[in-house]
Amino acid sequence: MTTSIEGRIAEELGVRERQVKAAVELLDGGSTVPFIARYRKEATEMLDDAQLRTLEERLRYLRELEERRTAVLESVREQGKLDAELEARIRAADTKARLEDIYLPFKPKRRTKAQIAREAGLEPLASGLLDDPSVEPLAAAAAFVDADKGVADAAAALEGARAILTERFSEDADLIGELRERMWTRGRLVARVREGKEEAGAKFADYFDFAEPFTALPSHRVLAMLRGEKEDVLDLVLEPEEPSDEPGPSSYENMVARRFGVAGRGRPGDKWLADTVRWAWRTRILVHLGIDLRLRLRTAAEDEAVRVFASNLRDLLLAAPAGTRATLGLDPGFRTGVKVAVVDATGKVVATDVIHPHVPANKWDQALATLERLAREHHVDLIAIGNGTASRETDKLAGELCARHPELKLTKVMVSEAGASVYSASAFASQELPDMDVSLRGAVSIARRLQDPLAELVKIDPKSIGVGQYQHDLSEVKLSRSLDAVVEDCVNGVGVDVNTASAPLLSRVSGIGAGLAENIVAHRDANGPFRSRRSLKDVARLGPKAYEQCAGFLRIRGDDPLDASSVHPEAYPVVRAMVKKTGGDVAALIGNTDVLRSLRADEFVSEKFGLPTVTDIIRELEKPGRDPRPAFKTATFKEGVEKIGDLVSGMVLEGVVTNVAAFGAFVDVGVHQDGLVHVSAMSRSFVKDPRDVVKPGDVVRVKVMEVDIPRKRISLSLRLDDEVGSAAGAGSAGGRASSGERGGGRPPRPRQGGGDRSSGGRSSGDRSSDGRSSGGRSSGGRGNGGRPAAGGAPANGAMADALRRAGLLKGE
Repeated sequence: MTTSIEGRIAEELGVRERQVKAAVELLDGGSTVPFIARYRKEATEMLDDAQLRTLEERLRYLRELEERRTAVLESVREQGKLDAELEARIRAADTKARLEDIYLPFKPKRRTKAQIAREAGLEPLASGLLDDPSVEPLAAAAAFVDADKGVADAAAALEGARAILTERFSEDADLIGELRERMWTRGRLVARVREGKEEAGAKFADYFDFAEPFTALPSHRVLAMLRGEKEDVLDLVLEPEEPSDEPGPSSYENMVARRFGVAGRGRPGDKWLADTVRWAWRTRILVHLGIDLRLRLRTAAEDEAVRVFASNLRDLLLAAPAGTRATLGLDPGFRTGVKVAVVDATGKVVATDVIHPHVPANKWDQALATLERLAREHHVDLIAIGNGTASRETDKLAGELCARHPELKLTKVMVSEAGASVYSASAFASQELPDMDVSLRGAVSIARRLQDPLAELVKIDPKSIGVGQYQHDLSEVKLSRSLDAVVEDCVNGVGVDVNTASAPLLSRVSGIGAGLAENIVAHRDANGPFRSRRSLKDVARLGPKAYEQCAGFLRIRGDDPLDASSVHPEAYPVVRAMVKKTGGDVAALIGNTDVLRSLRADEFVSEKFGLPTVTDIIRELEKPGRDPRPAFKTATFKEGVEKIGDLVSGMVLEGVVTNVAAFGAFVDVGVHQDGLVHVSAMSRSFVKDPRDVVKPGDVVRVKVMEVDIPRKRISLSLRLDDEVGSAAGAGSAGGRASSGERGGGRPPRPRQGGGDRSSGGRSSGDRSSDGRSSGGRSSGGRGNGGRPAAGGAPANGAMADALRRAGLLKGE
């Protein structure tokens, strides 16, 4: 019996089928994942947002599979070739690949050599030779010579018969499936540099002579090699197994031969059939499998890269907000000056200016006077400094301002400006800041993203924020779908103040699209702030379904205190019942921990609201509108350490994690160049996923292990007691990710070729579409400068030289 889509998803998720059916019904009815996860726990029996996202993705895939299955059945039926057995096989296909394998013999195709041979009447010859190898091939073929049908001689007849058998062998679905899985588990990807490309493609040097099994290749390595191939530097070959010096047919050819009863028993037709098997394997089957497995490698690599990107984006969006504090934003620059914008506690722009403290103008004192005046006049608390060009020089300026005027009680913070130029030139920025020069809008964005990273970053395409790996090599649809889901989950997880939110932020709220968000803003502008959630119903095109989906995520500080909480309006009667039981009013109940904890949740359970919802309501009433994001804190960069040349091995510095990859984390220590903490230098214990240790935005203390100024590579360690120059340290400058997927402490499996700089010279997190790298700096290419030594720690210094002399480490 064929398992239903809901049943299959339930099995994959390890939940009950009725839970999946309830979730599917809600999704099909227009409910969003955040709404279902938060307000329909009884229906889905507590499926969380991660399970629901997986369910949603699998539902999409399996429905596409069913659509394709229907089309295949119809096509084969129209050809008059659909019998009960074939239909059963098509209906049992559980993946798109399996379905296409079965459909391949029936798929309409251009006229092939096999088809031409069949038209010439050579099918009986092919079948006869396969069924009875005791027949001498040339003698049998002589009977099929027919010049009128294009068969000039016996050799031509045999050539046609071989084409027919080759097609038959290569279109056996069960055989192809077995061969594909065997090649996946035994095969390897081999990379070689193209002749004459050594110098131009130096950033891919780790792959000039490289081979690794498919199953051992991490995402970043696959994407690096594919990019090297795309840039005409590398040639990639998918080998089905390790090369063997043993003569004779390969194990794959033997599988094909066994499938069709071909064996070497000294019969007249055996050699011709063996040659046909070899021809089919090399010219058709291997090519077909190579295409399939290349797609599989890319898909797996993309999936992992998208997962990393999504995880980093989630951490960045949920970074600690500085809150409602007047902020002075500085967008650093040399020749064009430092752009200045002051925003008040609500994010409103109250002043702008341009100062020229750096070369060539060198108006340092004048710039200080301007900043002091603006800070004093607008009661500024925070100074947000973009981390791009001239950031450390501007940080020094801000530091001097703080030192000269301690009475202002200013706090300076370095802020990632990735994507700021994208926002500045966007249509929304033109609408939001219509009379402001484009260059000044970046300073506004920098100030606001310190106040509330989530509210500001949602105005920018997630792909422009620059916290992913190889984002420009990934599927646009897959990446956008994943990142949009992350933004939606983050926005709804935090909640949105409807009276201050921008249209881009509102458009990410459950049930609200871009058009409805614009209508909400227009209604707010025309009628003043919303006083209650009920008044949202007055917004044009905000109907009952949209209200149901969005109301619980919108915060309104107005007439009803519940409107500022995450309690959904539909559940207000539950709160009223609690108030009735405890006496007083809603305002007195909210935040009254003693009273709330004295309530028994099961007393308020009804047919509509189950125990999970009632429990959530009580928890929310204890801390209404609580923000799930961490408390705000800042990193302090070391004075006098402003460029890579100022770094010295052994220094212990404070920095901010800017990006996390599969092989480690990039950290901004204030020198315009992110350093790498390799995964092997994150902990004394094994680290499977670097994100288990750090996340983007974390403030960390790191030790400088090695600095390679010519290649702009900085190696760092989170283990502050590591000895500089030892193999137990963080790996060589820049961090080759040769054991990135293995974590600290696990010995790497020996293999041909080096590790990988993997990014091919890209910036940490790849370069964002606005031309800025993550954190505004290039990492100079990822990867550790040496192959890991024993214990998984990348080699450097004297040990690297020793390994290189021993031939275990490629020379750089």
